[in-house]
Amino acid sequence: MRRIAFALLLAVAATAAAAQDYPARPVTLVVPNAPGGFMDVIARVLQPPLQALWKQTVLVDYKPGAGTALGTAFTAKAPPDGYTISVIATPHVINPAMQKLPFDTVRDLSGVAMIGTSSSIITASPSFPANTFAEALALIRKNPGKYSYASPGVGSSMHLAMELLKQRAGLDLLHVPFKGSSPAYPEVFSGRVDLLIDPLFPTLNHVKAGKLKALALTGNQHPAVAPDIPLIADTYPGFNVPSLFGLVVASATPRALVHKLHADVSTVLREPQIRKRLDELGLDPHPLTPEQFDALIKSEVEGWIKFVREAKISKE
Repeated sequence: MRRIAFALLLAVAATAAAAQDYPARPVTLVVPNAPGGFMDVIARVLQPPLQALWKQTVLVDYKPGAGTALGTAFTAKAPPDGYTISVIATPHVINPAMQKLPFDTVRDLSGVAMIGTSSSIITASPSFPANTFAEALALIRKNPGKYSYASPGVGSSMHLAMELLKQRAGLDLLHVPFKGSSPAYPEVFSGRVDLLIDPLFPTLNHVKAGKLKALALTGNQHPAVAPDIPLIADTYPGFNVPSLFGLVVASATPRALVHKLHADVSTVLREPQIRKRLDELGLDPHPLTPEQFDALIKSEVEGWIKFVREAKISKE
């Protein structure tokens, strides 16, 4: 028994020492999307201060595909040594409800840090007859099946947020999915599709330019960049479907190392210039411990699986 206890003590000491020596070589930050997207922006914001803190190169590696699942699968199967970290967004917790994955989101990946949340926004074509969220609800209810909304794709967080709103508000509204946001914008600008739901940051410039009319935000708090746009939660209390962003590693990564990574990322997120940049991107801070982040991911996965099943949302 003493030998076992001594061996365990040595293992714990070795793990703690490895965490203190981390990183001893370059770290890979996996972006499970194509370059130029919001997760890429977040990775590029974090890259310089992490390099400065760690005195090591941080490589941004793009692994797009399957709604971010290919990139997170790569991280789940990487050596659990903290040298492969994946940026995640809301698809991370929705994918288990919408597709068969080559890994278990809850079991095979561990949360490191929550970067923050950002609201999505419902906007309308300039030609849409309603100018406010309340007017839009009344108009759609009066004309069931007449109006349509665009989203970046089936199974996206924006698609499911709108489906949840349809359920809560009793709306008959046609979904027009696109392969990403870019092809959706011209269709809504022109009025060929009536409404659009997309992340706040890329949409806001079009609102300011008068190409879209802002109706409501899907989160439960006003971001600094959009203090005057109504919340869906103002009309339907408890409604809250933000986009979440964070970092994860393979679940077998030693907990001492996970906590060191968390502490280092938290240090970077507190830097005034980093906080300012994230504010400009419409990201609200949500500091969580790794254990709290894991619990949130588990809860979100279970909640979306339940909603997709009960709402009978097609996965095609």
